[in-house]
Amino acid sequence: MAIWRVEPDLNRINKMADNTLVEVLGIQFVETGPDYLKAVMPVDPRTRQPFGMLHGGASVALAETMGSVGALHCVNPETHLCVGLEINANHVRSVRSGIVTGLAEALHVGRTTQLWEIRITDRADRLVCISRLTMAVLVREKDG
Repeated sequence: MAIWRVEPDLNRINKMADNTLVEVLGIQFVETGPDYLKAVMPVDPRTRQPFGMLHGGASVALAETMGSVGALHCVNPETHLCVGLEINANHVRSVRSGIVTGLAEALHVGRTTQLWEIRITDRADRLVCISRLTMAVLVREKDG
């Protein structure tokens, strides 16, 4: 069963990245399903730490981006917005080049909070990082 209140559109999602950290890191959303999002991120000089491996912060940025985009599509954007409340990440494998793929799935979509799990894997589909993101669902303030 689809969880989306607003159907995700890859072109619109990727356009939202213009002039943001998401664009700088090269994150691209590549697939949506009834209850998940997929995105890729290059492992290159933009996302590596000084020892040549994927920077943990880049993995966390990918995870938070994916969960935030997913959360936004589960609410009415005219009346609500979603902001990150807490994120954790376990980095289990290093990657030195290529791309990583994130899969974001909602564990809980509630009235005031959402919980997302983001699994980041390498090209061989081996787990690189697993992250859990808690989103706060806020009521938008009325203008005027």
